[in-house]
This record gives sequence, C-alpha cells and structure tokens, in this order.
Amino acid sequence: MAHPNIALIEALRETANRLEAGAHYAWGHHGSCNCGNLLQVVAQLESKEILQYARSGTGEWTELAFDFCPVSDAPLDLLISKLAGIGLTPSDIHCIEYLEDKTVLQQLPGGFRWLSRNNREDVILYMRTMADILEDKLSHTIDVDYASLLNANRNILQEV
Repeated sequence: MAHPNIALIEALRETANRLEAGAHYAWGHHGSCNCGNLLQVVAQLESKEILQYARSGTGEWTELAFDFCPVSDAPLDLLISKLAGIGLTPSDIHCIEYLEDKTVLQQLPGGFRWLSRNNREDVILYMRTMADILEDKLSHTIDVDYASLLNANRNILQEV
C-alpha cells in the first residue's frame, strides 16, 4: 500500500469526485483511464496531453510504471515521477489501474469483492476506499500534545 500522505489522499478524492461529476472515462485510453484520471489531477494536465506523453512508452500503465527511470527527462518518466512524488510505487500504480489491492478490496463497504477495472462506479469506490485507508493510517502517525492544547485552551478561557 502506498505511503499515506495528504497530497495522495486529496488526489484520490478529487479524482473520484471528478469521475462522479462526469469527467471523461475510458479504461483503454492512457489519459482517461484510472491512472490517467489520477494524473490529470496530480499533474494538472488534460487527457490528450497525458496520452501524447504516454505514447512515448510501450504498454499500459503497469508496464510503464515498472520501466520508470527517475533520472530521465522523458515525458513519460516525468508523468510517472508525478505519481511517485505523491507516494505511489509501480505496484501501487498497477493496483490502481486494475483495482486489485486486496487491502483496499477488504475494506470496501459491504466487505471484500472483486471490482471491474473498467467500471466508473467501481473506480470511484476504490479510490475513495483507498483514500479512507490512507487517511486512517496517517491519523495514527500524528502525535498530539494534549497537555499543550489544554493549557492553551485554559489561557484563552481566562482571557475571555
């Protein structure tokens, strides 16, 4: 599972919201598939720009991610680096494209089930569930100094 961070959580939720609102979706299209729609949010690019860059490589997002070279200035590697920059590994990219991370599938409302990689509603559900899991993991890493908060609250109340 990807490294939990706010940028990734927000990108997954924004992508799900855009898809729910009717953003173009076509699983066989590099710029409009699962990863393509996520890249539109992360890289601030249009579908046609992503497609143009993706054509500089060979294969689907899974193959493209595993062929990624972080020191290259190739347009495709710049796209993959955007996904890597928000905490995704090649394995994560594969799982998002095919909707098959079992950790996500086990947390679906109603329990585990396989989703269809080319079904808009399944993509929306998968991305939101993944964002929820990452947010939960992230919340467990935050250390809150409750004593300081209580003291600050007392000071505010004394001033009132």
